[in-house]
Amino acid sequence: MSVFGAGSAGPGPGPGSGSGSGTGKVSGEVGGLVRGMLVVEAELLRAWGDLESRDVSAAAAAVEAAELDADALRDGIEADGVIVPELVRQLRASLASAGVEAPRLHAGATSQDIVDSASMLHAREALAAVRADLVSAGTRLQGLADAERRSPRVAYTLGRQAAASTIGVQFAGWLDGVTSAIAAIDGLSFPVQFGGAVGTGEAADRLGSGAQTTSILRAHLADGLGLHDPRRAWHAERTPVLAVASAATAVCTALGRIGRDLVTASGERVGELSLGGGGTSSAMPHKQNPVAPIVVVSNALQAPGLLATVASAAVSQDERPAGEWHAEWDALRRLLELASVSARRLAASLDRVTVERETARHHLADSAVAGADQVTLQAANRVVNAAISRFLYQDASRDRDADSDTDGDSDDSTAPDHYTNDDTNSEETA
Repeated sequence: MSVFGAGSAGPGPGPGSGSGSGTGKVSGEVGGLVRGMLVVEAELLRAWGDLESRDVSAAAAAVEAAELDADALRDGIEADGVIVPELVRQLRASLASAGVEAPRLHAGATSQDIVDSASMLHAREALAAVRADLVSAGTRLQGLADAERRSPRVAYTLGRQAAASTIGVQFAGWLDGVTSAIAAIDGLSFPVQFGGAVGTGEAADRLGSGAQTTSILRAHLADGLGLHDPRRAWHAERTPVLAVASAATAVCTALGRIGRDLVTASGERVGELSLGGGGTSSAMPHKQNPVAPIVVVSNALQAPGLLATVASAAVSQDERPAGEWHAEWDALRRLLELASVSARRLAASLDRVTVERETARHHLADSAVAGADQVTLQAANRVVNAAISRFLYQDASRDRDADSDTDGDSDDSTAPDHYTNDDTNSEETA
């Protein structure tokens, strides 16, 4: 089961994180980032245990399974501005009542260490699911582009009929956007955060065995959480968060373009694509609204403003800022949510797309644009092959990264020969 609940991904428990019994207790699956924070605190305990050769397995397990008082956590946010102080108070009380010793609970850490590390855990998990949906969407587009590479249509520029092209080229353009979104996710690093009060790690060094204590703990924490060890604290240097927010925005905007084209191409005035299903209208029962593409477009329009908030918050100050870090929370949570919804809805929508080839042919024949000749089809073939090859290469990138002991050639060897050759045989392009 995911360590993250279905509620808010912000630094508080989030709506719906209580048990539903009215007791205010959080049990089982905890909403938002709280469960991730417990995972980080437990892993920090294990890091201290390894460093000091102590068995802390019982304490770490108790932290991960802790029941929390949601109402008290919310009150703690109001009082302290962040959830971690109240979280730690509840954990100490819970461990004490269970008779479990954990003298190194939260030792050497500050609130931002816990929230930032949990945020990176959440971002990694959320974007892994987004990537899987993008691959599903890309695989569908690959098939559509391949099947429709020779199906003629009118291409439009500046809202006007421009030149002959093919439906396959349109799908290839969408596929390029999906591939770029996957590449943005694949280029991310998800670093752990551990620096203590002012980023120097002084508190951990004082508690531990010397000047290397902080580095040792950070490396263990990164390894245990599956995060990257940046070998530094980045409390006020927010490019890691900005990179995650930028990748989520890239997903939203790339898919938003596809959503807009789907709305246009499936409408009655064009009708070159059909979308299965759809939503109903309260006033016009004859309508089937393209709900999924509309949601994807809406998400794309919201994403840039949220990215601007994260970028503004990256203009930080001092060793740890007042307000800038806090401004990131909801914006980053919302961006990850928008990217997740867009990727899921678009992948499902593309599965229901039907191509209306004859309608597209009639539009081309009725236009003032010259028809699709052999040169048009050869050009379309190149575009489709290049888009498919790029997608297949990017999709396989994680396997190549995992198998880093190979010769490391950076060519398109992962793509079938059919797609790596721009100009296939004359029969296909004629």
